[in-house]
Amino acid sequence: MRFLRQSLLGVFLVSMTLALLLYAGHLVFDAVRTSLADKARPIEVRERVFAVNVETAELQDVIPVLKAFGQVQSRRTLELRAAAGGRVLELSPDFEEGGTVRAGAVLVRIDPADAQTDWDRASSDMMDAEAEERDAERSLLLARDELQASIDQSELRDKALQRQLDLAERGVGTAAAVESAELEAASSRQAVLARRISVAQAEARVDQTETRLMRARSALSLAERDLRETTVTARFDGTLNDVNLVEGRLVSANEKLAELVDTDALEVAFRVSTAQYARLLDDEGDLIAAPVIASLEITGTNLTARGVISRDSAAAGEGQSGRLIFARLEAARGFKPGDFVTVAVEEPALQAVARLPSSALDAAGTVLVLGADDRLELLPVRLVRRQGDEVLLRGDGLAGREVIVGRTPLLGPGIKVRPVRSEAQLVPAASLLELSDERRARLVAFVEGSDGIPPDEKAQVLGQLAELRVPEDLVLRIESRMGG
Repeated sequence: MRFLRQSLLGVFLVSMTLALLLYAGHLVFDAVRTSLADKARPIEVRERVFAVNVETAELQDVIPVLKAFGQVQSRRTLELRAAAGGRVLELSPDFEEGGTVRAGAVLVRIDPADAQTDWDRASSDMMDAEAEERDAERSLLLARDELQASIDQSELRDKALQRQLDLAERGVGTAAAVESAELEAASSRQAVLARRISVAQAEARVDQTETRLMRARSALSLAERDLRETTVTARFDGTLNDVNLVEGRLVSANEKLAELVDTDALEVAFRVSTAQYARLLDDEGDLIAAPVIASLEITGTNLTARGVISRDSAAAGEGQSGRLIFARLEAARGFKPGDFVTVAVEEPALQAVARLPSSALDAAGTVLVLGADDRLELLPVRLVRRQGDEVLLRGDGLAGREVIVGRTPLLGPGIKVRPVRSEAQLVPAASLLELSDERRARLVAFVEGSDGIPPDEKAQVLGQLAELRVPEDLVLRIESRMGG
């Protein structure tokens, strides 16, 4: 029995082994046949579709904004210098760093003792010159009277001589009487000549006294000016800067005491390239009065001021390039001379241009647009202007086309894509308003004067109001609170 049991077990194992070998051979045969059948059948290739962001090119009128960096400065800055030397006797209470003064206010008084002495001396010299002038005029008047008396006496002597000559002709007179009359007539003419010399000398004296009087007046005027210059006054309303003076100090002539800065007459100077400068010229080559916005970005807030371009520099400047332009600021609250600010200049509007991200344009001046069956097409365009991360384009057939933004080397003409449209294209965007200067100023004043708005939110709202276009819902919300 044991032998039979082991024999049957051996036969079973051999049978199972043969069955497994047959199954394995069948699997290998099916695999080889399938492989041969796949090689004979053509491979089906699926086209790759790329997902791309698209944006519709809409033609619109755009006001380009030229951005540059500039420095705020005052149009009126006066150096206060001591015209006369001496000891400082009095200082104005406002004569300090940052002090605000009014036009005509006395700022500094310097010891006027020497100037007063010079004025007194010049005044006495003036009185002497006037007295001498009066005496010379009286002497001239008397000399003329004496001349007239001598002339009258000479005429009488001439008549007496003529009478003696008539008597001598009739045989009544004597030669001695005629000769005596002739001598007296000659003597009287000599006296007239002497009186004429006296008159000439008196007239010369009058001329000399007039010259001396003029010199005395000039000396007195100079002394009065020196006396006035011992007092330093403010020529206009402004703020004092760089003050380096204390009461009792000795100052020398022409020494700088401080600077008077007119903080209400601010302007910003900024430099642009020659190409940018050419865009700010009109048809006659004159600089246009383009609006500008100067902004000073500081932590927690943003100071802005509006203005217009007023002039440009006469020369490019040694070692400089481009052009230096000056813009006059209006109501520049918070700005000080020396601040470095960002300047945004509104250029003349461009008609019928498409505003797109700069990533849509390649170096060859072409864009990819969405064509039929969602395949890409190449469209040549012309770059009009770059605005930060955006470009302004013109091109035939560009209006209304969906342009691919964020191009990659994998994209090209004929490639099938899956367009991804932004929410701004699917949902109408909030409308933006271009505010007038009066309306913008009224909104800014209300926000700045509102105590119920948190500082962070107030800074954000003021930043939005400083933009060229402001959301309509923000404007309506503020005006509803204003009651407008």
